[in-house]
Amino acid sequence: MAQSGPGFEMADFLGAISDTVRPSTARPIVVHAAELERLPVDQVHNPTTLSIAGRLPTATFEIFRQAIPPGQSSDMQRHHHETVHFVISGDGHSEVEDETETWSAGDFVYTPPWTWHRHYNDSAEHPVEFLTIENSRLLGLLGVGRRQSAGLVTVEQARAMFKEETS
Repeated sequence: MAQSGPGFEMADFLGAISDTVRPSTARPIVVHAAELERLPVDQVHNPTTLSIAGRLPTATFEIFRQAIPPGQSSDMQRHHHETVHFVISGDGHSEVEDETETWSAGDFVYTPPWTWHRHYNDSAEHPVEFLTIENSRLLGLLGVGRRQSAGLVTVEQARAMFKEETS
């Protein structure tokens, strides 16, 4: 049966859908906090700390624990994947293109695909902690994942740096 393209038949596709879904044998089902793997500083491009739950057998999404030090921010970036940050602790704000929104512990922050964005810790004393979930693995499997970092700049500066990308 063809999955798509020439030879694809809707009847074959629908007939292949099972009424029964078997439980997964994927393991581990728990990755403990001490097992999170910190991304190398030279690959993060900003003062935040990113630790990945990389041993989880997820096929379509990635999970990180992210910390932004007091008074700092993430870099200005954009990527093809969607991201949701759950604010574990702290207060701050995010720039997403031309919008600025404040957030605090318990809030969810959504970043749409291919939008310039940057997250700020508004506290001079306490770090911000996020649980970050993104569908980057799915886009990687499809061969369409892309990410750009402009560094610690404004939205306008990022747009100017990557002007060729918007023309």
